[in-house]
Amino acid sequence: MRIRNHRLESDAGEPVAWVPSPNVSSGTLQATYLIMHYTAGGSAESSIRHLVKPSAKASAHLVIGRDGAITQMVAFNRVAWHAGTSRWLGKTGMNRHAIGIELDNAGPMSGEPGNWRSWFERRYDDSDVLVAAHRFEAEEQGWHRYTEAQLDAAMEASEALFDRYGLKDVLGHDDIAPDRKRDPGPAFPMEAFRSRLVGRGQDEEEAGGDEYLTTANLNVREGPGTGYAKLEESPLAKGTRLRSSVRDGLWYYVEILSSTGDATATGWAHGDYLIPADE
Repeated sequence: MRIRNHRLESDAGEPVAWVPSPNVSSGTLQATYLIMHYTAGGSAESSIRHLVKPSAKASAHLVIGRDGAITQMVAFNRVAWHAGTSRWLGKTGMNRHAIGIELDNAGPMSGEPGNWRSWFERRYDDSDVLVAAHRFEAEEQGWHRYTEAQLDAAMEASEALFDRYGLKDVLGHDDIAPDRKRDPGPAFPMEAFRSRLVGRGQDEEEAGGDEYLTTANLNVREGPGTGYAKLEESPLAKGTRLRSSVRDGLWYYVEILSSTGDATATGWAHGDYLIPADE
C-alpha cells in the first residue's frame, strides 16, 4: 500500500473507501506515533456509522474490518479524536501526536468456554475467543480474537504509514491511557507487530537504541514494576541520560549513561518520566 495526498491507496493507485468524519481538530497533524485500538463494537459498519456522528465526539484515521477491508475517515495530516486523555514520554494529548487505527473487535468477553458474550450480549464461539490476562490485570478473561485478514491489512497500512511519515513507534491505547483503557488487548500481537514495524532485533541492538532524559528524580528498578527493588544508583537526578531499545508496556529497560556515553548500570525505568534526548 502507499499514501498520496495523505490518503491510503493500493499499490495500483486505488484509494481505500473514504467515509469522512466531522470529528477533527483544526491545524496540521505531524504524527510521531501510531496508536492501535479496538472498536468494542458489533461490526466495522456500525463503528463507522457511529464515528461520523458529531455527537460521538470521536474519530479515527482508519477502521479495519474483520474481512480486512479498510475505510479511511480522516486524512493523515488532520488530528482525529481517538486517544482522549493520554500521555507518552512527556507528551500529553496524544491526538496531536499520533495516527489512530481502529480494528473491528468486540473486546473483552464475559462468561466461560461454551458461553462467551460481549458487552452487547452477542454470543461467540470458543474459537473466536482468547483466554488471557491483560498485562495490567491479574485475572484471566475472554478476549475477542482478531482475524488473519484484519491483521494483514493492519500491517500493510502501518508499514505505509511508517514509510511515509517516519513514525517512531506503535503503541496501544492502553499504553497511553493505562488508567482507563485496555485496547487493543492481549489478543493483538503487539510485540510481533512492533518488531516488524520498528525493529527490535539485531539491527537495533547494533545501533544501541534511543537516548532519553529523565524529567524528575527517578528510581530505576530490577524489573518492570514498582514491586521490584530499586537499584542502588536510585534515585537518578533529573536530566540523567539513559539509553533503551527494549520496552515492556510503560517500562523501559535502560542503560544509565555517564558523561562520556558509557553505560554504568542497567535497570527498568517508567516511561512517564522519560523524554527523548533530542527534544
